[in-house]
Amino acid sequence: MNLDRGHLLTEQANGASENLDQLSSLELAALFASEDKLPQQAVEAAVPQLAQAIDAISLRLKQGGRLFYLGAGTSGRLGVLDAAECPPTFCSDPSLVQGVLAGGAAALLRSSEGLEDLFEGGKADLQTAGFNSSDALVGIAAGGTTPYVLGGLTYAQEIGALAIAMACVPAEQAPMPCQINIRLLTGAELLTGSTRLKAGTATKMALNIISTGVMVRLGKVFGNRMVDVAVTNAKLEDRALRILAHLAGVDRSQGKLLLQQTGGSVKVALLMAAAQLPAADAVALLAASAGNLRLALQASGFQLNGPQ
Repeated sequence: MNLDRGHLLTEQANGASENLDQLSSLELAALFASEDKLPQQAVEAAVPQLAQAIDAISLRLKQGGRLFYLGAGTSGRLGVLDAAECPPTFCSDPSLVQGVLAGGAAALLRSSEGLEDLFEGGKADLQTAGFNSSDALVGIAAGGTTPYVLGGLTYAQEIGALAIAMACVPAEQAPMPCQINIRLLTGAELLTGSTRLKAGTATKMALNIISTGVMVRLGKVFGNRMVDVAVTNAKLEDRALRILAHLAGVDRSQGKLLLQQTGGSVKVALLMAAAQLPAADAVALLAASAGNLRLALQASGFQLNGPQ
């Protein structure tokens, strides 16, 4: 293996920060604030590939597959974070989006970067998680050379799963086995080689787009409201009541009653309010429309009373 990674974009020295250790705190913060505009530009340039990923992953999930993020170090931790945020945001099954990190849960708190050098490690961890040909994999490696991730992507292709690569270097610098190639070119870091900075920021943004876009495609959003949110605390109950008021014209007292009758399901409560149905019938109507509120409303001829 060629251990010289000096040619990689993420390993280059940034001329703007050559005197980083001599800057005042104000100058340092201003420099970071200016440089951190680049991740947004990098994500914007990758929009076509992100859209491809959303459509391809959504198709897999609609057919019973799951989405896995695979990575080591910062890249892996960002995948775990995005996966962990899906159930509370979209009331998705925790198994639907999973983060696989080199070193497992312990690596979330304590560095296990040495494991990223194990090519067979990514495959082994995916096998342990039950990854199969119906699933989709996003292999995340800022520098594009992490053996752990390359091994996982190779395995995904071998078994016929969807393999998506995400890196912050040009493809010609670090080829990765995949069907969809997402490159977030954020340039050299202000702290040379520290890809938890711009590269990490761009990666977090891209993962946000992918997971949210997939959940939109799966019908877990109505307009721009998270109608599949799980009402598990006071903040989320308040959000649910505001969604019911905005989309169905339901006041807070009536909204609380509907949420009690639906076990906290905003989507079922909205359908009950629109169609004047008991909870069981609303659940059945939603199930017939694969859980998609808009399709259920269209199929039944009902509509919500609030803004659409």
